[in-house]
Amino acid sequence: MDPSRRGVLGAGLYSVALTVPGWPDVVGRFERIRADPHSRIGRGEVESVIAMTERISEIDDQFGGRTARPMAAAFLVNNIAPYLRATASEPVRRAMLSASADHLYLTGYMAVDERLDTLGQRYYTKALELSLAAGDHLTYCTTLRGMSVQAVELGHGAAALRYAEAASTASPQAGPRMRAFLAGQQAHALAQTGDRVGALAMLHVAEVAMEQAESKAKAHGSYDPASLAYHVAQVNFELGDRDGAIRALQRSEKVRPLVYRRARVRHRAMLAEWQVEAGRLEEGVRNWHLALDDYPQVQSGRADDRFRAMVVATKPHTRNHHVRELLDRAGSMAAGR
Repeated sequence: MDPSRRGVLGAGLYSVALTVPGWPDVVGRFERIRADPHSRIGRGEVESVIAMTERISEIDDQFGGRTARPMAAAFLVNNIAPYLRATASEPVRRAMLSASADHLYLTGYMAVDERLDTLGQRYYTKALELSLAAGDHLTYCTTLRGMSVQAVELGHGAAALRYAEAASTASPQAGPRMRAFLAGQQAHALAQTGDRVGALAMLHVAEVAMEQAESKAKAHGSYDPASLAYHVAQVNFELGDRDGAIRALQRSEKVRPLVYRRARVRHRAMLAEWQVEAGRLEEGVRNWHLALDDYPQVQSGRADDRFRAMVVATKPHTRNHHVRELLDRAGSMAAGR
């Protein structure tokens, strides 16, 4: 059984009025948690949560949220919840809160990938609470940014901007990679709200910060040039520059590490959609075929969204034999899922 599904109805209903928890309420709430005197944890348990989160994240990148989230949810119920009730030294307790917050953020991200958006919001809210209780600004800001990504993908630009700005405000001492990470998302949200000047200015902030970050040691799995190019593409698209959006997304695909299979499916399909909108049908068909190469291995609601968008976008072109071949291939895949 997937423990995270208990009592969840209408999990696809996104709330733009979600309340971000505040520091005093969270600290008081966690101070009142009743510890289990018969259970004690140490650094080993903290390291196990960190390692499990990393492994599940790798599986998610390659195979999608529907594959990976049940593992994360089961680990949360069976391992993390008892760890949070166990007695521990203060440093270990804070480290466990931080590791658990990161796990909850990932679980929320995977729920959003399944298009269980309300469920994702619930996980995100709990991640914010735990990261505040731990004093973990990195996970707090990362979670707020995740909430902004969810909002902007659903077309709620104002909410996306509110979360992105909250993340930036909460991270005044951020290093250059985190500044790029946050500024890129702010730029996307600003563009969706129609603020061209603000979006381009924030995109410049992200580009400068990325240059500074790339001159230092690289961190695996963090915001990278492919991610920045993706934000450039999204900003251009929102501002009506289709050619600029296509070029930036092509650049993103060239430098994205191969391990990110789900992103490859989604972004190649998105690129194909934009190319067809720009009258470049044959290029679009080629990119849809590339997306379909990986699609059968990815269990992702967001990837499924792109599959359905492909069917809609090609309807006006079904007399083209390349399109018919594409749809025949897609049809056989749909029948097998």
